Amino acid sequence: MTVSTPIVPDPNAPLLNLLGRARNQQLSLAELFQTAEALAAGGATLPAIELYKTWIAFNDTNPLLHLAYFNFAVSLSKAGDTAATIHALRAAIRMSPQFGQAHINLGRTLEDCGLTGQAVQQWRTFADATADVTPDKINNRLLSLQHIGRVLEATGNLEEAEAALWQAMELQPSRTEAAQHWISLRMRQCKWPVVAPSTHITSRQFMDAMSSMTIACYTDDPLFHMAKAHRYCQATVGRPVDLKAFVRKPVRHKSGTGQRLRVGYVSSDLRQHAVGFALSELLELHDKSNVEVFAYYCGEPVVLDQTQARIKLAVDHWCDITKLSDVDAARQIVADEIDVLIDVNGYTKHARTKIFAYRPAPVIVNFCGYPGTMASPYHQYMIADDQIVPPENELYYTEKVLRIPCNQPVDRKRTVNPRPTRAAVGLPEDAFVFASFNGMQKITANCFARWMAILTATPGSVLWLLVGDDSVNERVKQMAEQAGVAPERLIFAGKTQNPDHLARIGLADLFLDTFPYGAHSTAADAITQGLPVLTVAGKSFASRFCASIVVAAGIPELVCKSPDDYVRQAVAFAKDPARLAVVKASLQQQRETCALRDMPALARRLEELFWQMQGEAERGETPVPDLRNLDLYYEVGAELAAANIDFEEDEAYRQRYRAQLSILNDFAPLSPDARLWTAAV
Repeated sequence: MTVSTPIVPDPNAPLLNLLGRARNQQLSLAELFQTAEALAAGGATLPAIELYKTWIAFNDTNPLLHLAYFNFAVSLSKAGDTAATIHALRAAIRMSPQFGQAHINLGRTLEDCGLTGQAVQQWRTFADATADVTPDKINNRLLSLQHIGRVLEATGNLEEAEAALWQAMELQPSRTEAAQHWISLRMRQCKWPVVAPSTHITSRQFMDAMSSMTIACYTDDPLFHMAKAHRYCQATVGRPVDLKAFVRKPVRHKSGTGQRLRVGYVSSDLRQHAVGFALSELLELHDKSNVEVFAYYCGEPVVLDQTQARIKLAVDHWCDITKLSDVDAARQIVADEIDVLIDVNGYTKHARTKIFAYRPAPVIVNFCGYPGTMASPYHQYMIADDQIVPPENELYYTEKVLRIPCNQPVDRKRTVNPRPTRAAVGLPEDAFVFASFNGMQKITANCFARWMAILTATPGSVLWLLVGDDSVNERVKQMAEQAGVAPERLIFAGKTQNPDHLARIGLADLFLDTFPYGAHSTAADAITQGLPVLTVAGKSFASRFCASIVVAAGIPELVCKSPDDYVRQAVAFAKDPARLAVVKASLQQQRETCALRDMPALARRLEELFWQMQGEAERGETPVPDLRNLDLYYEVGAELAAANIDFEEDEAYRQRYRAQLSILNDFAPLSPDARLWTAAV
């Protein structure tokens, strides 16, 4: 076994350069492992050994030096140097006396030399040293490693954070916390492949570890997204233990009475956040003679937050439930006699999903904050639009889908500073500027490859990205160079205040969306500033959201049918500025009349839907979430998602699921559902 921390390797880097970086402590442990493995795989075993030897000599204070010695021993063993192998393994054990695999390998090496007595003694030494290992000690070690990873990440020591989390993952692969964080960290750093199973961690365990949000960045698989959300809900929310102590109120009959409908928005993001920006004007535009609006804030305390101050003025009632327990918050909502309760968080940071498990309102709605189905027993409705959820895709959602013109509210009152010059933000004046202001975690290896193909086909163009950590920016530039694109053609936009960021967006020529998790409010910001957005519409909520914005802005021709079409169109626009000018003129002409910016119409439509839900509740027609066979879809999806297929036509995608379900049915008959395994199958 070799300890492996996957990273994009650079096997073509000159050995002298690598040795120099090792001497200067500029070669990370992860790069050492991957580069040495690449050298050995190419038959260059001796250079790999020399690299390990140099790194160990000049990095003796590294806290993970024992791992380097261990992999060094593996290389020495492959080269047939038994004596050096034994020395290296003993060095690893001296540094980490309970490094089990080193004890095991040393014993095997001694056994191969005919020293069976010494081999047995070596293994007995490790067995005796770990005799007092208890579940409590393992758990404490696991928690310690997770905390180390968290703190190191917060302080910018990303490589060491990864290494600590990797140790936690290998200690207990069935526990998902460390792996979930490790995967997210690698996505943020554009380290591909994101997951690479090791001796101790399987592909399935990686799939289990991904969060409901992370999986949407990894694969365009809405059935698995739904099953993943359901699994998460079961594991982390479940059924409240004190339901008997919680008193719910029946549906109040309000239709046709002239009474206002009481609507509650629950969110941790009613502040300077993308969701807060999106909802500000919408909340102001609600007809207060028709609906009485309650805002339940469950986020971190903020000071001098203009967005939150504005929202407080927009709603009828502001209630901070941050310090309330879930059951007390639910009781507060019951006491407020809320008719329609809107979950604006979903499974995101600071979400209070357990509040909804009490069903404190007759109607519970999933809207605005989460890109997918909640797959819970208590979210009865989801508000979306025809682009995100066309009728044929409703099988990917457990809620009843109701539709508005566009799922992305915008704030037409946001402050935008004067537009700077290109030179002021580091852009060339005469180049065609492609831009993508999505977070780094949304960039996949396939997405990046498409961008490089676009840049290669359009000489002189540049790609403008949001700045990441220095190490991430450098990695991205190196990968561009490996793809044959000069690294200086990648330009990073520094962090700035939102009014300044909005001002500079329009300096670009064409926004390139990511896939499978596309731009949401970022796309709306770009289009609002006159920047056309090119996107690919997939199957999932996250991969279709940007298409919804583009269509609502009146430029549906920028929604591509496939990744290949996306590359062709991007290149064509760069080579035909007149065609792009027509698109920009169309955006400008429709700016104030398109569905994307018609906030009064959106507010009226939402109120119509709230009353529709109320009417259904009064008639006893509130839908019941369809959760049948989701555990089976998870089993199938976990296997299929591990293949990490980039893009797939709908019918081929569904047929893959049907084929696997058929295999399961042959083993044990499956109950029918309303998705892919119907009674007619």
